[in-house]
Amino acid sequence: MNSTPTTTRTRVTMNDVADMAGVSKASVSRFIGEDRQLLSEAIARRIEQAIDTLGYRPNQMARGLKRGRTRLIGMLVADIRNPYSIAVMHGVETACRKHGYSLVVCNTDRDDEQERLHLSALRSYNIEGLIVNTLGHHLDELRALHSELPMVLVDRKIDELSTDRVGLDNTAAVRQALDHLQTAGYRDILMVTEPRDGTSSRIERVQAFEAGIADRADMRGQVGETGAALRDTLHTFLGHSGPGPKALFTANGVATLSTTRQLHALGCHLFDDIGLIALDELDWYPLVGSGITSLAQPTHDIGVTAFECLLNRLRGDQQPAQLYDFPARLIVRGSTRQQP
Repeated sequence: MNSTPTTTRTRVTMNDVADMAGVSKASVSRFIGEDRQLLSEAIARRIEQAIDTLGYRPNQMARGLKRGRTRLIGMLVADIRNPYSIAVMHGVETACRKHGYSLVVCNTDRDDEQERLHLSALRSYNIEGLIVNTLGHHLDELRALHSELPMVLVDRKIDELSTDRVGLDNTAAVRQALDHLQTAGYRDILMVTEPRDGTSSRIERVQAFEAGIADRADMRGQVGETGAALRDTLHTFLGHSGPGPKALFTANGVATLSTTRQLHALGCHLFDDIGLIALDELDWYPLVGSGITSLAQPTHDIGVTAFECLLNRLRGDQQPAQLYDFPARLIVRGSTRQQP
């Protein structure tokens, strides 16, 4: 009795196709490559029939390496659980597919050692370009890769790397948030951000917030961070008197989720006791209370533009590194209703 599983079968090779079609291996290679027009119609038909009969699937990676091209784009992501990262990644993947490229995604999980290992793995895959959305603590490895292939930074900048960067116009977005809160009658503002830990986009948003508050004599502002102390920070902010109606400005989707959870735990009546405007637009924002006012990032466009920057570089673009800052779009909901 044969104990070999029925699902086990030997991989069909190019030689098998050539034998069945009665042609040379070189003819099969031309058929599946870019020289099909060199074959006669009769030979091409025999090869096509053999491929269909045998179920032959060309090894695209091997073919790419032989030609010096893999059509692989790498993407290094700090936290794949972050909705922003997922949305940008979808934009990148859509653009890759449109132009015949495949995307290899590596999640560092905010771990420096994982970032180092992923950079080494991406080099072994012979990627043609790299999109980076991490802190970039492994500068030597990034510099080495950048000397070999084009690289684009998304959302975060690394001053030591002269590369194209695509992201949000953070200063304009924060100014837009403060303008909206001021017009709605809010005067006492707490900004909640994830710990800055060297992340350029978080630092830019905090700096823009502090500068914006300094320019508005009728408003008071302070900054708090997510983490173990957030509930106490919110409790203190809610309990202290201020210059007028209070509002929160959350600096990204992660900060918004952490903040709304803590407000519920504190028994806060959303949005009677406090206003809220969030940077990022997530699917659940309309479902909380009367809806959370947001500043939506054009994540799809950011992802597409990041890939297009790589594509231009792959096609020989030698102009100096470019900065692509996108505007945010204000979506007003009940969390920032007009104050009396």
